[in-house]
Amino acid sequence: MIENIKKYNFWNGNNIETGFLRKAYIENLNRYVGNRLVKVLVGQRRSGKSYIMRQLARQLILNGIPEENILYINKEFIEYSDVRTCHDLEHLLNEYFRELSPKGKTFLFIDEVQYIQDWEIFVNSHSQDFSTECEIFLSGSNSRLLSGELATLLSGRYIQFEILPYSFEEYCRISQIPEDKDSYMKYLHTGALPELFNLADDEMKGNYVSSLKDTVMLRDIVQRYKVKDAGLLEDVFTYLINNASSLVSITNIINWFASKKRKTNYETLSAYIGYLENSFLIHRSERYNIRGKETISGNAKYYANDLAYNNYVYKGFGYGDGWLLENAVYLELRRRGYRIWTGNISHFEVDFVASRNGETIYCQTALSISDPDTAAREYKPLKNIPDNFRKYIISLDSYPIASNEGIEHILPWQLP
Repeated sequence: MIENIKKYNFWNGNNIETGFLRKAYIENLNRYVGNRLVKVLVGQRRSGKSYIMRQLARQLILNGIPEENILYINKEFIEYSDVRTCHDLEHLLNEYFRELSPKGKTFLFIDEVQYIQDWEIFVNSHSQDFSTECEIFLSGSNSRLLSGELATLLSGRYIQFEILPYSFEEYCRISQIPEDKDSYMKYLHTGALPELFNLADDEMKGNYVSSLKDTVMLRDIVQRYKVKDAGLLEDVFTYLINNASSLVSITNIINWFASKKRKTNYETLSAYIGYLENSFLIHRSERYNIRGKETISGNAKYYANDLAYNNYVYKGFGYGDGWLLENAVYLELRRRGYRIWTGNISHFEVDFVASRNGETIYCQTALSISDPDTAAREYKPLKNIPDNFRKYIISLDSYPIASNEGIEHILPWQLP
């Protein structure tokens, strides 16, 4: 086994492909290196988790960790196919210790750990083993396995990092273009999944995004949850993508299907939406009463994990730039670690109430505020908020205007 996996590890100066450097993620992960917390990377398939894990491993080596003290395991590679259970994983680790004889702390990276039965038994044992110090990094593509269940499986001894497709800054860096309005408009009308940057034309990109969507639905949803109506699942996803940035309810969706002569029920739709969230294809933004400081049940907004679904798979639906902008800003706030809600105050809607480390900001997105009537309409909800947290209007205008009663106007390619 050790001989077979040498090509995937950094041992003996092996030059492992680490891809485009995701600086923000590596800097954030580096802050947590050096303790017994299990570091867990989650996110949609093909969002770059494997590359980030290898980039972090290389960074550890650059920081002085010996190459032989790092073991990388990826369950998607056939060489690791015999590692099916926690006992197989233990056997591999013992072989690694015998063959490489690492001195001091070891660093164990396990990619797509959800494919190993009872992996949490192994992880809990070795992350807390004071006789053989081991720091563990995990990745997975299913948030129910690696999010909702983590508190139980790992007894709170973990920290989670969500990996999203490329940010606008990364998009410009990998494309070698300036961070300006022209580049941002291209960003809105393409997609930021890493593999898209290796494909030559829109037809290839569309085929890739469609096949990725099908893979996620089949492997992470249909097979895992024993979904009986895969066609309905895809139609629900299509509905949510085509109504991204709009308030919807399960009742709305039932009525829409009824208009198409299709029968379904609340329980099925609720479950299917949950599965789509668990696989990171979509994200929910619940409504939030700003005055009462509480969530409001019922309607919610749903955002695509990447604009590639809008632009390549369902592009015939004619998404406006305002919708795409709102989705992109949501993803950027999420990328920066904010918890996000859709605000409600005095019958007005605020696109985003975003909270992080005790700080709250309010964001309203607009296609343009050059027209006085449009500007007044977009500013009004923010002016009704009685607290002193920072408030922003984010639009696709060519230049920002002066602050209005403390509300800042910024451009999305200049987010602070």
